[in-house]
Formats: sequence, structure tokens, C-alpha cells
Amino acid sequence: MSTWRPIHPPAFWRRWLPEWMHGPVKWLFLLSAAGLVVLSGVAFFYFMLAMRFDMAEVARLPAGTTYYDRKGVEITAPGGNNRKLVKREDIPVFLVNSLRAREDARFFDHSGIDVRGLLRATVRNIKDRDFTQGASTLTMQLSRISFKLKQKSLHAKLLAIALSLRVESTYTKDQILTYYLNRIYFGAGAEGIEQAARTYFGKSTRDLGEGECAMVVGIIRGPNKFSPLRDLDAAIEQRDQTLNRLIAMGLIDTARRDAIMAVPVKLVSEEQRETQTSYALQAVRRELDHILEADDIRLGGLIVHTTLDAAWQDRLEVELTRAVEDLEHEKTWAHPTEVNHVSGTEPDYLQYAAVTTEIKTGATLALIGGRNFSDSRFDRTRSSRDLGSAFEPFVAAAAAERGKLVLPGRPVQTGRQIGPEEVVRIAKRCGITGRFSETEDLFRGTVTATPLEMSVGLAILGNQGKRAKPYLIKEIRDATGEVIYTAKPELSPALTAAAAVDATSVLQKSGGTRCFTGATGSERDAWTLRLGPGGATAIWLGFDKPTVIAPELRLKSLLDEFVKRLGNN
Repeated sequence: MSTWRPIHPPAFWRRWLPEWMHGPVKWLFLLSAAGLVVLSGVAFFYFMLAMRFDMAEVARLPAGTTYYDRKGVEITAPGGNNRKLVKREDIPVFLVNSLRAREDARFFDHSGIDVRGLLRATVRNIKDRDFTQGASTLTMQLSRISFKLKQKSLHAKLLAIALSLRVESTYTKDQILTYYLNRIYFGAGAEGIEQAARTYFGKSTRDLGEGECAMVVGIIRGPNKFSPLRDLDAAIEQRDQTLNRLIAMGLIDTARRDAIMAVPVKLVSEEQRETQTSYALQAVRRELDHILEADDIRLGGLIVHTTLDAAWQDRLEVELTRAVEDLEHEKTWAHPTEVNHVSGTEPDYLQYAAVTTEIKTGATLALIGGRNFSDSRFDRTRSSRDLGSAFEPFVAAAAAERGKLVLPGRPVQTGRQIGPEEVVRIAKRCGITGRFSETEDLFRGTVTATPLEMSVGLAILGNQGKRAKPYLIKEIRDATGEVIYTAKPELSPALTAAAAVDATSVLQKSGGTRCFTGATGSERDAWTLRLGPGGATAIWLGFDKPTVIAPELRLKSLLDEFVKRLGNN
């Protein structure tokens, strides 16, 4: 039997390559084939995973931030749910170019993924051994925002890529651009480009100037850090970086950049800002901006549970207004409705401010920064005023801390036992920053403090000498209901428990509360301090421009009646 078989010629690559390379090339081919199979499997997996998401969610604008008081009662919000939208035709060309320059230069050319940028970022991440570079296109950012992809992980990145391809196949570039600008957060309570334009510049998006377009785009990378209302220099630096990127892309020249930079920045006045509705929520918004990281705060539909007690705040406001109106009927001052305000000036009628701090935790239960928010947005709870006899509890606290006698109604004799320097030291430990007199006039109240400081200091006396850091937000949830922030009360020692108890002896006892009412010797500032079972309230009464209010005895009588109406709760 014949065993002859035809001999086939070797493959082309074997004839072409040296024999020593045959083995490595074969293994390279096999590994490449296996890699292709794995890559195809990964792509199929993420394609199927992306198919589970509803693309209509991209076009569905999320609700605005919702605020609740401590009892779950919804309260009026800065910006609320009346989120203002822009249409594509409302967006200036310079704004679009600025956005491309800072966020996605090839936005109109790619299909949702910037391959060159992705490869460059991958190499950098490998070098850094961390996700320091994202290479996210506008479409990928929109996908993450729309579908709540917050994690910085390979899985989240691959899912965002798959979703971006679906978004690009579902919507036009103009739609993606518009949805993106309507969704993202721009700081200072402004959700979406239209609110940002009105909040910062007092105009609609379509009316933004070139420098304003560049500045508002610069805010995107750090809504809190680069807000011009918080740090104008940082916002200007971001504007300039955007303009320089436009030069690098060949969209403007240096002469045009210099002309844009030469235009003065004109920010809207606080009174004209549309994202504020009350003193309390103005303060909540400030705290919210400090709490949340940029990626979290960009999410729409935030649910913010505050520490405020809306019912108690309303009651304080009603009774304070009643007391002030009673006094106005006796005097010849202008009533609020009779005052003609000059733009840029504060009203010249009698004002009040009040803060209630929860004794055990430092949570703010009420915050009233003035008599009429629509007339003046100046928050008087953070404005220092003369204390007069309202400083006596802290003179007593200092004396008791050093083991000396507390002599109610005799602050000078109480203070002389330890001297001004020691009283100042203890007052500062209680949170009062002063200006302090360096003489014995200090014991008579020649010192300044804010209503917020006085409320926190008073709470120390009711909390066995422990000082609690004030806060306004106890919990934040995203649109899915996931908790993304929970407040943790911060306590630190300020006084001994015995000294705190002794200091309260200078306050008049009335049922379950201890109170002080009185005015400064100049009769330009009146104070009420009220230490209840759960809250410490400090109330100031006076004019923005210091003016005699009324005789001290009349003021004390008025405020005593006010305290009685509040009751013991």
C-alpha cells in the first residue's frame, strides 16, 4: 500500500518570516483572536445592559430641589420646581463654542465617544493608577446625569459609553446639547443654564454677552468653587481659561479675547436674584452649596430635609411683627409701606432678626434675617450689634467658670472678680467674636455679637456647657430616594456644667423657660434671650442705621409682653 501524501507549501507568513518568529506570531494571533472574542462579549454585555434604560429619561427634565422642614412639611424653595428651560434657538453660538472648548472639542464630529481623548485618558490613568482623567464627552456626561451614574469605576465608564451610543442614535446633537445645558447645576441654587444666566447676570440665556458665556461655562467644572457670587476672581480665571481654549481651537484671536476681557463683569444684585425666597432658605442654600460635591449636586430632584421648624418660625415672625407694629403706632417713624426705597439701599424702618438653636444638637430651628425679604435680603442674623445688658449671662459664665460668685443684676461686680481679659476669653469660647471693650465697660455690655452667635452661646448654657456647631440641613436624598448626606452634630466643651447652670441664674424664670429682655444704654438695640426646654432663641430689634428706638423701659415692657405671648414651649 502506498503511504505517499502530497506536501502542501507552508503559509505565506511562514515563508516571509524567519523561523524563530513562527512560534511568537502564532501565539500572538491566538491571543488576538481570544481578545477579540472577549471584547465582543464585553461589548455585547454592555449593549444589552444599556438596552434596559429608557431613553425618554434623557429628555424628561428632573424636578427642582425640594425642601422640607424637620417635621416633613414642604417649604417654599429657592428656585423651587419652576425650573426655567431654554430652547436650542435661545443658546448663543459663543456659548456653544465655549462649551466645546472646555468640555468636548469634537462634540459635533464624534458618535458619543471621543476615541482619541479616551485613549489619551486611558494611558494617563494607567500611569497614575487611578481615574484621574475621564475623557467624558457631553453625551457621556448627559448619560451619567440622566441615569444617575455617579461611581468612578471601569463598569460605570463602560456603561456610560454604551448609553452614550444609544443617546446619540436617539437624539440629534442639538437636542443633546440643549438637554445637557438644561440639566446641569451651575452653583448658587441655579439648576440649568437659564437659571444660571438670571442668577448671575440678571438676564436670559439668549442675551448673555461673550464674556458671560465664557464665565458661565467655566463654572461647570466646579459649581461651588467657581461661582462668581462666592469667588469672583476664580470665576474670572475660569472665563479666561475658556477664552484661551477658544484661541487654541482657532475660534477667536487674541485681539478678540483681549476685548472680551476688557468688558467689566456686571453681576446681578442680591435683591434681583430669582433663586431666593426667604432668609432661612437663603441660608439653607449657602449650606447646601458647601456640603455637596460637584457630581452630587448636579443631579436634579434633590430632596433636602432641613432642621427648620416651620410652625415655630411662623409663630416667631407673627409675634415679632405684632410687637413692632404696636411700637410703630406709638412713634412717628415711617411704616414699611410708606417707605420709598432707593435702589441699592437698605430700608430705613424698624427691623428684627431671630435665631432659634436646638440646645442638644445645634440644629437651627428658626432663622429670620429681617422684617421683609422682598425689601431687603440682607441677613441680620449675621450682623454684629451692641449687646448692652444682654451680655450679662456671659459675664456670669466667665465668673462661674473661675469659681467666683455670680451676682444677678450686678454684672460689673461679677466681672471685676476675674477682669475683662478672662471674660473675653470665655465669651470667645462660647462663640462670641466681638468687638470687645478692654475696660470694665465690657461688663456693662460694650461688646458686639450677631443674633446667631447669641443663640449658639445661649444654647451652651442650656446644654451643660457643651458647644454645638450650628447647622441647617440634616439629610439630603437624590431623585431616587438614596441618602447622599446625613448631618452629624458636632459638640465641643466650652464651659463646665456647673458654670453653665450658674450663668442661667441671671435669666428670669417664667414657667419652663428662662428669659432676658432689655436694651442697650443708647436705646438703639433691644435684645430678647429665651432659653426654653429644647431651644435657645436670640432676638434683636433695631434699625439698620443705628437710631434710638424708644425709651428702655418701654422696650422692656414691649418685649416682656412678646415673651409671654410665646409661652413656655
